[in-house]
Amino acid sequence: MELNKHSKRITQDESQPASQAMLYAVGLTDEDMQKAQVGIVSTGYDGNPCNMHLNKLAAEVKIECKIADLVGLGFNTIGVSDGISMGTSGMNYSLVSRDIIADSIETVVNAQSYDGLIAIVGCDKNMPGAIISMLRLNRPSIMMYGGSIASGNYKGKKLNIVSAFEALGQKVAGEIDENEYKEIIKRAIPGAGACGGMYTANTMASAIECMGFALPYNSSIPAENPNKLSEAERTALAIKNLLALDLKPLDIITKKSIENAMALVNALGGSTNAVLHFLAIAHAADIKFTLEDFQRVSDRTPLIADLKPSGKYLMEDVHGVGGTPAIMKYLLDNGYLYGDCMTVTGKTLAENLANVKALEFESQDVIFPKDKALKLSGNIQILYGNLAQEGAVAKISGNEGLLFEGKAVVYDGEQAANTGISNGEVAKGDVVVIRYVGPKGGPGMPEMLKPTSLIMGAGLGKTVALITDGRFSGGTHGFVVGHITPEAQSGGNIALIKTGDKIRISAEDNTINVLISEEELAKRKANWIAPALKHNKGILYKYAKTVASASKGCVTDL
Repeated sequence: MELNKHSKRITQDESQPASQAMLYAVGLTDEDMQKAQVGIVSTGYDGNPCNMHLNKLAAEVKIECKIADLVGLGFNTIGVSDGISMGTSGMNYSLVSRDIIADSIETVVNAQSYDGLIAIVGCDKNMPGAIISMLRLNRPSIMMYGGSIASGNYKGKKLNIVSAFEALGQKVAGEIDENEYKEIIKRAIPGAGACGGMYTANTMASAIECMGFALPYNSSIPAENPNKLSEAERTALAIKNLLALDLKPLDIITKKSIENAMALVNALGGSTNAVLHFLAIAHAADIKFTLEDFQRVSDRTPLIADLKPSGKYLMEDVHGVGGTPAIMKYLLDNGYLYGDCMTVTGKTLAENLANVKALEFESQDVIFPKDKALKLSGNIQILYGNLAQEGAVAKISGNEGLLFEGKAVVYDGEQAANTGISNGEVAKGDVVVIRYVGPKGGPGMPEMLKPTSLIMGAGLGKTVALITDGRFSGGTHGFVVGHITPEAQSGGNIALIKTGDKIRISAEDNTINVLISEEELAKRKANWIAPALKHNKGILYKYAKTVASASKGCVTDL
């Protein structure tokens, strides 16, 4: 296959003898010097089940690249385990890692002048970080997701990562004892792979496949399924084809392909983090995609998947009913996707799905037909009001109801909220407010899974709402509103709420308001003083000084 050269390679430039000498030193031959060099970046590391198998996959991809007559050159970048850091100060680094990943991949591939890029990724921020770097680089690239984890089991009940957090709430509420709590913790996660529900990792993997930037079935084949290793060959052949076609990320990712991604997110009941990440992806691609676009796509897309956290099933069950392509085919056939979008196969989305077996609905209840949709519109809802003048993001599955009004119980930070909830400070009908946890105030906009899990575990899930300028885990469910902008650290009105204020949240007209007068808000605003940043050096300081609002995707290069 004749390869188009995407860039003039320093290895072929006789005026760069040191560069050639160094590549001979790593084992390249004269023949290799004429081949395309493909960077193979892995976010693999030992300390996280989402990522612990990725270096093995990367090694297989490198072998398959050699068989395909390419030079595969491996390197690594960082990862942060959201599951391990959740509820601790380590969670402040989670979202930050997305941009470190993007920056580090961009740095290596540009510095080394690689012709193409394969990114092998696992946990939540790995995927958008990789895609953002690919858009900046704009040379033939493909993402390979490491797959989701198998379900755990205890007393015949399927378990997943959220089971562990909710078990803590059950223990605090006295519903289970210490022994049962420990048994759930030990059995929740049985091996390699990303968290098994339609949480952020599976949300992003599915959406990126639908956007055309991963191979068909990549997102739904489980991590420990034998077919996952066979993806290495498919991936190597795909990058060779992309190099031959000189088909680059900006040829694939368009406003329509991002709409496809978000249509699938809404159909599957995916994570609110998708909003944050696709705002950043659109920014990297210089595509205008706003919060209003997310609402527009949600309004026209039914929720048809009964997946955790609000439903019953896991990603392994999606694989069992035909995988992500089967769902995409159903959405395409019913007018919810654009079929003419280009993909990393070198074919359009419609061409990729042409021979996929259609979903059947008689023998499974994982995915429903549109006339039996769990909700007629998507679960991602964008709210505005005097608490969110620049927008907020809610995840409304329909199980929570559409209207909530209650008394505010205010906490300046997650740890205070966790303590307060555990001590019984929150009662039925309350609205928990957690603030100063935004991108600047957190810093790093940590996820509020532990507070919501404590609420769920205490049996208050349907009677308590929670709002925050932070984020939510993809595993969060209940009546929750996050990404409130402007954030408290920047003087947003969420900083002005007092315990006892009435708050009204409506998914009927997509509003979120504190029920006090404009005069009272103005008076409180005049007396508000911005607190000092929590860090004065290091990456968290740099992040707080450069990060944009959540309504702009928390990008750091605006």
